[in-house]
Amino acid sequence: MNRFKKMWCAVVVVLTFIVGAASLAAAAPKALILATTTSTQDSGLLDVLIPAFEKQSGYFVKTIAVGSGQAMAMGKKGEADVLLVHSPDDEKKFMVEGFGVNRRLVMHNDFVIVGPPNDPAKLRGTKTSAEAVKKIAHSGSLFLSRGDNSGTHAKEKKLWKAAGINAEGQKWYQQTGLGMGETLNVAAEKKGYALTDRGTYLALIKRLRLEILVEGDPSLLNVYHVIEVNPVKWSKVNVAGAKAFADFMVSQKVQKIIGTFGVDKFGAPLFFPDAGKKPETLGL
Repeated sequence: MNRFKKMWCAVVVVLTFIVGAASLAAAAPKALILATTTSTQDSGLLDVLIPAFEKQSGYFVKTIAVGSGQAMAMGKKGEADVLLVHSPDDEKKFMVEGFGVNRRLVMHNDFVIVGPPNDPAKLRGTKTSAEAVKKIAHSGSLFLSRGDNSGTHAKEKKLWKAAGINAEGQKWYQQTGLGMGETLNVAAEKKGYALTDRGTYLALIKRLRLEILVEGDPSLLNVYHVIEVNPVKWSKVNVAGAKAFADFMVSQKVQKIIGTFGVDKFGAPLFFPDAGKKPETLGL
């Protein structure tokens, strides 16, 4: 009898352990991997949006903030479920190659060229970004590039090309290989120029001794899209989670948050909501 009781107790313990483990697994939040740009992270926007999404959806979001190029490389390898990026030409290629589905317009801000207050290259008042980078090159003034295949880096390379200048290898041209916030810190320390999205610059302005010297050029538009990674390419992609996040980003509630983010602190929004707009309205 005692032997039977011991065996039964052992069975009960095992069953209790199994049920408990199953309950814990069921209660554990579902994981979602978001590959996004450093600008959405450095601006502080994700600090507001991610907790709201997690609370609403029950997902736990692992955010990996890298350049847009690196984010898409992760998508191509199946290392992310959903992307929030800002490199339109590369995004289109990503979609054509079948790595993404449901590319949707989320928001925009703009790029600006910043530099030290004494402005050694005399950029202040320059009307076009191409003219501005020519002045930097001809004056030999220090320019800090992210050099990381990000959306910002892709835009910067377009500026040099439009100006007919090969900056690579020049003494005045330095690549940090860092994100936007860190690159701005280096530019401030070295008193150099840099291309940045306005949102990150404004978020860090208190600790930077850099001024906006060139802005308003239509070629400096900075547009963000959300892209779900194609499950046909990678069967382990969290399809439901990716769609939930993408739907969340273009929802009316979140678009309103995006449109007011930064107003209380800077007197103007850091991003402008675009969900539902036709790409041609932004010149895309």
